[in-house]
Amino acid sequence: QVQLVESGGGLVQAGDSARLSCAISGRPFNMYTMAWFRQAPGKDRDFVDFVAAIKWSGGSTVYSDSVKGRFTISLDNSRKMVYLQMNALKPEDTAKYYCAAGLEVTRPKLRSAYDDWGRGTQVTVSS
Repeated sequence: QVQLVESGGGLVQAGDSARLSCAISGRPFNMYTMAWFRQAPGKDRDFVDFVAAIKWSGGSTVYSDSVKGRFTISLDNSRKMVYLQMNALKPEDTAKYYCAAGLEVTRPKLRSAYDDWGRGTQVTVSS
């Protein structure tokens, strides 16, 4: 099990950029897949949407179609951090963003593939 703490959310304007951070602690995580999901306003947390994922070993990434080309997920192994760089933000990106970790993830876009979750950080994009 790993512990995850997100930060970096806030209120931004459409077209702006923001970076979310996820601090990781706990068991060795070099075999984990790390991901960001988001919960849109009015949507139940059980139905969070996949945003991006990255394998700690090798660094391969995958993105949802809605953020591809605008968001970038990355790792800092020495600092034990995962980042989500968000550019060209749109009002529809408004959501609570969650960091998640999973072992032996074969379907990285599925919420059920991840065992450990942070508490989330709110991002609000004004038009």
